[in-house]
Amino acid sequence: MLDNHAKLVKVIAASEGIVGRKKLQKIIYIMKKLGLPFEEKYTFYFYGPYSEELSLRIEEITNLGFVSEVREKKSNYYQYRYQVTEQGEDFLQHSNTELPLEQSLLQEMKEQSSRFLELVSTMLYFDHLPMPEIEQKVQEVKKKSNYTPEDIKEAWAFIDRLQK
Repeated sequence: MLDNHAKLVKVIAASEGIVGRKKLQKIIYIMKKLGLPFEEKYTFYFYGPYSEELSLRIEEITNLGFVSEVREKKSNYYQYRYQVTEQGEDFLQHSNTELPLEQSLLQEMKEQSSRFLELVSTMLYFDHLPMPEIEQKVQEVKKKSNYTPEDIKEAWAFIDRLQK
């Protein structure tokens, strides 16, 4: 019944917590694009692919007490830290939800900046296009992000590592 909730709790548990709403959105999107069974629908928004369904699901698992959401003040903004609670651990022990997580892949995504994951997820969002058109599209839709050719090259290398 709560399979999609359990998958999300499993990702947060396996990563030992995730800092940032945007980072969590991008990690789940990238995992979905890699073939993991996430069902959330995504649209293209200000910071790349975004899922309203995922935002609601995060709110639900927080309200159910499976995950804690701690608001932390950074220099001039707030960020959110997600950690699985004891209730969440108990929930996972009773869940039959399968989610084949590659721990090293998850850790590598977690270590990246939200800005970089935004670039990677944007490139994956347009993966139906040929590579040069993807790069052109990224420069169009993310003009204010000022991604350099080196950033894009690094993102391609990252995508290549993830897909192996």
